[in-house]
Amino acid sequence: MTNPPATSPDRRPGGRTARIRAQVLDAVRAELAEGGPSALTMEGVAKRAGVHRATVYRRWRDVGGLLVDLIDAAGELDWQPPDTGSLCGDLTALNQEIQESLVVRPSFAVALMAASFHFDRAARAQTRLWTDRYAQCEILVERAVERGELPARHTDARALLIAATAPVYHQVVLLRAEFDPHLPRRAAEMAVLAAEAGAFTARRPEGV
Repeated sequence: MTNPPATSPDRRPGGRTARIRAQVLDAVRAELAEGGPSALTMEGVAKRAGVHRATVYRRWRDVGGLLVDLIDAAGELDWQPPDTGSLCGDLTALNQEIQESLVVRPSFAVALMAASFHFDRAARAQTRLWTDRYAQCEILVERAVERGELPARHTDARALLIAATAPVYHQVVLLRAEFDPHLPRRAAEMAVLAAEAGAFTARRPEGV
């Protein structure tokens, strides 16, 4: 049985404990972005954070625990999906956020994705985070239906969102293509056209 993360969104520490957590997680971000998952160590994090390594071991236990808490902390942020007044505008803004996080050097987002392949607990935490983020973004599709931009049918919001954002990850992470400022909107426009044509319309069960 694996150890549970030391903290969670439901049990946020306060005071000195919160300050130590912030220092340590900032150090994890920096270490991960600079050296990647293979260079991430408890000792390195403790030194950068200015915290005794015994404290880091006692609270986070291992590198996997640090990564899980780091991902949990991202889920605690008060992030809201874009609201530009149109589905294409919302998806473009979302893609711009994603692209910016991937092209900055060093990219913490890319480093965290790489780390998830090294630590099972981090992979599960990242899956939870992205599942929540996609659920949050489903409102973009709901608003589009209310505005009449999409057919008032059962549009698969998750499938639409994945289709809209996938080209950004593909171009930046997989192909390592040159920065393209037009990519966010182009990918959004293609997804909207497909949605308008019914590509993401889920079939309703017979009799419903």
